[in-house]
Amino acid sequence: MKIVIVDDDRLVCESLKTILETDENVTVVGMGHDGREAESLYDSLSPDVLLMDIRMGEVSGLQAAEAILDAHPQARILFLTTFSDDEYIVRALRLGARGYIIKQNFESILPALKAVYTGQNVFGDAVMERLPQLLQAGQSDFSRYGITDKEMELIRLVAQGLSNRDIAKELYLSEGTIRNYLSTILDKLDLRDRTQLAVFYYHSTPPKI
Repeated sequence: MKIVIVDDDRLVCESLKTILETDENVTVVGMGHDGREAESLYDSLSPDVLLMDIRMGEVSGLQAAEAILDAHPQARILFLTTFSDDEYIVRALRLGARGYIIKQNFESILPALKAVYTGQNVFGDAVMERLPQLLQAGQSDFSRYGITDKEMELIRLVAQGLSNRDIAKELYLSEGTIRNYLSTILDKLDLRDRTQLAVFYYHSTPPKI
């Protein structure tokens, strides 16, 4: 697994490199210290996962992530930061980041990278607990996207954090059918994955009073 680390603190970069390379399957192929370097390193090294800080110099991690994901939609970006600011969390999710974890727990970083590498989305407990409250805003008519009642039911279950297997049981359908439904929904809404789908749902659905 090839990793690029980008953090404006050089000591943090070196420390992370040491920690990650204790696993023989992990190689840190590059390190940078601002958003511009992140873009350049991603283009030249094509890492499996980009581990990146958010607050960095003139070009932030969020700005770099937006540019990278525009050019490489399948890029796996895991944000690692000391900041759990609500605005950062929402922006990271909407951009399509694969994860957002807080720096204090270094033991969680390697497992998080492995999870992101295998296609999972990883968000710290503190982030997940606040997600529904952060994203409940605005209002949208899903029917204008061509979303059917059955698809809407599936979207609600995805937003609740259910796996395909759990959704299949809930809707009395096969996992293959659920995967097909999910693929169709993502195409209709022009979204990348189930995390963005959950974000879209909470952002588009007004809170119940």
